[in-house]
Amino acid sequence: MWSGQPHPDKGHPPPLEAVPVPWKSVDPCKSPRESPGGLAETPGGEEAQGEESPAAGQLDVLRLRSSSMEIREKGSEFLKEELHKAQKELKLKDEECERLSKVREQLERELEELTASLFEEAHKMVREANMKQAASEKQLKEARGKIDVLQAEVSALKTLVLTSTPASPNRELHPQLLSPTKAGPRKGHLRHKSTSSALCPAVCPAAGHTLTPDKEGKEVDTTLFAEFQAWRESPTLDKTCPFLDRVYREDVGPCLDFTMQELSALVRAAVEDNTLTIEPVASQTLPAVKVAAVACGSTNTCALSGLARACRHRIRLGDSESHYYISPSSRARITAVCNFFTYVRYIQQGLVRQEAEPMFWEITRLRKEMSLAKLGFFPQEA
Repeated sequence: MWSGQPHPDKGHPPPLEAVPVPWKSVDPCKSPRESPGGLAETPGGEEAQGEESPAAGQLDVLRLRSSSMEIREKGSEFLKEELHKAQKELKLKDEECERLSKVREQLERELEELTASLFEEAHKMVREANMKQAASEKQLKEARGKIDVLQAEVSALKTLVLTSTPASPNRELHPQLLSPTKAGPRKGHLRHKSTSSALCPAVCPAAGHTLTPDKEGKEVDTTLFAEFQAWRESPTLDKTCPFLDRVYREDVGPCLDFTMQELSALVRAAVEDNTLTIEPVASQTLPAVKVAAVACGSTNTCALSGLARACRHRIRLGDSESHYYISPSSRARITAVCNFFTYVRYIQQGLVRQEAEPMFWEITRLRKEMSLAKLGFFPQEA
């Protein structure tokens, strides 16, 4: 007779619960005829029990084996399911890793392209900056050269102003003031702007003869001097200031008031704008100016006064190609006004460095010359 529980197979979990098996214990001290409960059994009953006991034990073993097999199969299925789940999760992890790897490669490519484009843009900016710097340095060099030239011109102009004034022009610095015998033969038309022609009736520009000034006394007019000093504090060419308004009203206006009013207004505007040109007419060119004589007068008629006079000069207004022939009297009136404006511009530009009183007397002398020219006094030309 087998006693005890069956041992589980190695590698399999133990059974969930043991199946109870009825066992009968035999007491050696008791008589075989006595039952455990104190009841006497017949020999036949003992014989039947002895026959049934091996069959019951074998049945229990079979049950245990079937239960163990069932548990083993369930455990195997559970492990297979867990393995399948683990494989599926591992496959998902592999796919995720592959996707992340592709994303990383794409990001690396984009980063490389961005770095390359940034370097290319930086090199382009550096090249442009170098080109701009070179151009700026070139412009700076040219500007410095122009500044040097302008400074030299200003120095020369200052020297010219200090050594030559409308009152006492320097003939070496003004070749146009030389007489025809010293200046040499004329070729064509000699031209000079109104601001560069420091001419006055005291000096004959053609013959170079200086008139002997009269001996006369001088006394400063306090009103005129006060207006001049107020203008000298901040010199301007504005006609509304008291000083220039008086000069325009008393001298400039009457001096440029010719018979031909329309042309007189044009001449006055050109003198104020410093765009008037006076050209001497050479004798050999006189027969060749018949075309312009129809519109602008002839060499025998003054375009401003309308009188029959021998015209040895002609004027040109601005950039116009038209010329107007003028008489010596008209030329003297125009040059007297030009001399005044030239000196006033010198003062405005700071090129005249004198005390207030000498400057006032020079302006007064220029006003006197305008009055004389307006009255018809002018130097005779050779």
